[in-house]
Amino acid sequence: MTADDVKFSFERYRGVSAKILKDRVRQVQVVDPHRVRFQLKAPWPDFLTFYATPATGAAWIVPRKYIEKVGDEGFKKAPVGAGPYRFVSFAPGVELVLEAHEQYWRKSPNVKRLVLKVVPDEVTRLAMLKRGEVDIAYALRGAIAEETRRTPGLTLKPVHFYGDQWLLFTEQWDAKSLWADRRVRLAVNHAIDRQAINQSITLGFSRMTGSIIPRDFEFSWPAPLYAHDPRKAKQLLTEAGYPQGFDAGEFWTDSGFADQSEAVANYLAAVGIRTRVRALERAAYFTQLREKKLRPLVYFASAAYGNTATRLDSFVAAGGLYTYGSYPDIEGLIQEQAAERDRKRREATLHRIQQLMHERALFVPIWDIASLNGYGPRVAEPALGLIGSYLFSAPYEEVRLKGR
Repeated sequence: MTADDVKFSFERYRGVSAKILKDRVRQVQVVDPHRVRFQLKAPWPDFLTFYATPATGAAWIVPRKYIEKVGDEGFKKAPVGAGPYRFVSFAPGVELVLEAHEQYWRKSPNVKRLVLKVVPDEVTRLAMLKRGEVDIAYALRGAIAEETRRTPGLTLKPVHFYGDQWLLFTEQWDAKSLWADRRVRLAVNHAIDRQAINQSITLGFSRMTGSIIPRDFEFSWPAPLYAHDPRKAKQLLTEAGYPQGFDAGEFWTDSGFADQSEAVANYLAAVGIRTRVRALERAAYFTQLREKKLRPLVYFASAAYGNTATRLDSFVAAGGLYTYGSYPDIEGLIQEQAAERDRKRREATLHRIQQLMHERALFVPIWDIASLNGYGPRVAEPALGLIGSYLFSAPYEEVRLKGR
């Protein structure tokens, strides 16, 4: 891997943060085969957060000469990387097969062959785990997770990551919309029993939150939790002119979030806010979300790395990939902090932004969800949680089976 590969990979990047990176980086210079220099157009405290963490995929380095030889399609069919495993085969929607790279620089992997299977149904995932057809199964919920915990030989392992989930009010900036009334948005926040949803779906392992900013992010402000208070929710609706509640229309969600979305819809119905849950397949869901077509309520989740500013950039700042509208004073503060090099002043500005978000009830934070994963009797080390706030097994070279 050379500095030329780094420069090539940056210029090739087309991900969600491509525009902000390209707008703020003046040039990338290859100093020598193992050194590269990024020159910015202006001071930008978050450059390394955007570029060098999983907040984006901009720093994923690919081999320039190989891609120029086989092309993008050839690279998709036979990718080359610098990790602990080599690519063997890939059947989209079925499985990915990897083989250990014995001379990997960090250590030789313990498991010589990995097969990553796509199994959408969690009942099937548990059945395969019980039969020994798989050794590790991700994302088990509710009764399935409880059964995993009770089954001899199986182990349930909760993992915390940056998995915050919330509701978007996509029409709150429309003065004619009922969602423009803060009291209505606040009523939604008080209608939901988040802890009950936590117990039901993630067995109490998820963490409650009052923000869309992960608590472990740099510059996060500890937003107060919204209490479950149906009486207060109904009072707020009455004050807003809806004593009998109202028909809220469509409530959009990713099919993977259907359980929690249905639970939220039931709590809203209990205070008179009637919705129709509409679950979309993930690709369609994100496409319509980016095109600003989903209205007026959307269940959203993000597990992206970064810091407070990167999360604001996507969901609060004007022009953000998933931003439906913005407030001038908040936008001014976002622009102000982006160029602030004094850390204390920047932190104060970012805290003020988060306080305004909370005061105006811009969102309905649900939880910082825990992923409940299971592993079987052959596994000595599933490598779950070894990398902080990372959802899956990693590093792969640390996965171990018993007797190996």
